[in-house]
Amino acid sequence: MTLVSRMRRIGFCLIAVSSMASVPAALATPSIAVDVGSGRVIAHEDAFQRWYPASLTKIMTAYVAFSAVKSGQMSMDTPVTMSIHAAKEPPSKMYFKPGERFPLDSALKYLMVKSANDVAVAIAEAVSGSEEAFVREMNATAKALGMQATRFVNPNGLPGSGQYTTARDMAVLAAAARRNFPEYAQYFGYEGFSVGKQVHTNYNLLIGRFQGADGMKTGFICASGFNQVSSATRNGRTVVSVVLGAPSQTARAERSAALLQAALTSSGSVSPSLASLAPYGEGRDAVADISAQICSSEARAARDKNRDENGNLVLSSPFLVEPAREPRLVQAPAAVAPVATEVALSRIPVPQPRPTGVLSGSAVPVTAFAAPVSKADAIMPLRPGITIPVPVPRPEL
Repeated sequence: MTLVSRMRRIGFCLIAVSSMASVPAALATPSIAVDVGSGRVIAHEDAFQRWYPASLTKIMTAYVAFSAVKSGQMSMDTPVTMSIHAAKEPPSKMYFKPGERFPLDSALKYLMVKSANDVAVAIAEAVSGSEEAFVREMNATAKALGMQATRFVNPNGLPGSGQYTTARDMAVLAAAARRNFPEYAQYFGYEGFSVGKQVHTNYNLLIGRFQGADGMKTGFICASGFNQVSSATRNGRTVVSVVLGAPSQTARAERSAALLQAALTSSGSVSPSLASLAPYGEGRDAVADISAQICSSEARAARDKNRDENGNLVLSSPFLVEPAREPRLVQAPAAVAPVATEVALSRIPVPQPRPTGVLSGSAVPVTAFAAPVSKADAIMPLRPGITIPVPVPRPEL
């Protein structure tokens, strides 16, 4: 095991390596909102500042898996095996034992709803034969999509030297996922799943609370703060937003809702395109590390104050409503017959590499894809000061 691997397992508060310059504590929270159909940028702030992606990384993990399915290399029924290597990843995780198997369909639900780090590595091994080969494909895909300042070192977003992204690049990825894979969009918007007697609900507080919200992914480590990529569709128009470095779950949800609302209610006709937005910001190439602000005892205590007497999070946004029902759950079964333990001692090989094509090996302009599939709007009243019944946070990336 390498030194970096050992450090990853110590905890989530990894201080940036000495080769990276520090970023001032007063740095504003990076964010961006984009119209998916036109590629127009509705709003942005510090969009080129390098940041730890945390579990936003899993959007790319899902993207590469979708590419494998679309190319015919795999199907949603292809079994994914939990190897010993994958099972050693720290929480959040599914805690499957080495040798246990589950279909790719279930694996993607575990990945996007539970944010399971062990499953992310298992998917990587199933698609590319090893975690290292999969990470190379992640980075090749990022380059092909035009993600100018992103580098992945693992498929789950756990802290690691040299892993970073920007709000702008995450918007590029989110827009590409919505355009290239409309048939798999549901994986970003599941409200929850059940496996056996276990029930897991989505960390995304916009789903069921923001009019038209339909995905995508949250993330957290101490060094990054609370990150979120969100999408929403109204009247056939889809927009995405990215928020990095929020101080709490509620703050990232409220800011994401405000950005989505601004994007959905703006024409964006005079806005710059995502592809043409020029890099800006002094010190943007230094990866920000906000561990001191996010994981201090004072910061944790401040987050605890944003709960009612029952421990439920309190949201204060005119764009978020109290859910009218319990989350809808989908089934995500694991296989009942695991492979022999010795099979799980090594990474699971993939028989045939898929051919390089438009989705995985050639650059495609962000505005070049077909319009997203329309979804009916949900008519919901808008009321501030909502009390949301959300349990005390589980370990989440």
